[in-house]
Amino acid sequence: MTRIFKNAPVVEQRADPFIYKHSDGYYYFTGSIPTYDSIELRRAKTIRELQDAETFHVWYKHDRGPMSQHIWAPEIHYLDGKWYIYFAASEVDDIWKLRPYVLECKGQDPLKDEWVELGQMQAAEGDNKTFIDFSLDGTIFENNGKRYFCWAEKTGGQFAASNLYLAEMESPIKLKTAQFMLTTPDYDWERIDFWVNEGPAVIKNKGKIYITFSASATGACYCMGMMEADAASDLLDRNSWKKSRYPVLETDYEKGIYGPGHNSFTVSEDGVPLSIYHARDYENIIGDPLYDPNRHARVMEVKFDESGKPLFEYY
Repeated sequence: MTRIFKNAPVVEQRADPFIYKHSDGYYYFTGSIPTYDSIELRRAKTIRELQDAETFHVWYKHDRGPMSQHIWAPEIHYLDGKWYIYFAASEVDDIWKLRPYVLECKGQDPLKDEWVELGQMQAAEGDNKTFIDFSLDGTIFENNGKRYFCWAEKTGGQFAASNLYLAEMESPIKLKTAQFMLTTPDYDWERIDFWVNEGPAVIKNKGKIYITFSASATGACYCMGMMEADAASDLLDRNSWKKSRYPVLETDYEKGIYGPGHNSFTVSEDGVPLSIYHARDYENIIGDPLYDPNRHARVMEVKFDESGKPLFEYY
């Protein structure tokens, strides 16, 4: 069923795509829109129908101050009986002052009910080193009865290395533990134009937990790497994790798919694991790749090798 997509976009001009399949049977889609000025949601019974589904703008950026610029990488989660959206935003007067923020829906219909601002994601009690710099791309997952927040952060300003961090959560708006550095750009494919690890996403299989992430600048050099750990291990211990030596997904010049990355995971209507990622149809970009609008959301079936490790292959 999933091969009918054949690498074609499932939602055009939506970067950082995130799809959540809820218990009501609907797929809920969000992502970064080219204007970076609001958060939109759409839902459909099938992934293919998301392209033409009605779009609901559930929140708009502020004119000034926090949450007034670069509204990036929203994710929608259903936690403890409530809907939440996690996203990054900066300020008009300081466009790289990115921080993670949280919205909560006051009802059970995330498309039509009111969303309220809960403010910035909070660090653990007594922790004054988390979310103090360029922070973005937060995602949430659960393992062994614990809930975790994983995000990217540059701890030395805009042009420093972007690392991935992990912490246990106390509540949907607050961390329980101090940040733990999961990975930093170690290899050449993570250091093209910028030193970047960002855009984490989580999938589990055969007793292991895998975190994919994106690396390098946002042009054709953008690619995906992967971390893995035993699901029973201490996820806040770096010795529990192993990084892939090479990218697990990168530009395919023959198929015309450029700069794949910032994926999320869901399942098809018949339960097949899927990776939802963005990529462009061309390599050469005029101006800053960050402001080129044509990163399209695409679908890829996730296969697994004999050990249970995810494989990412274009059709």
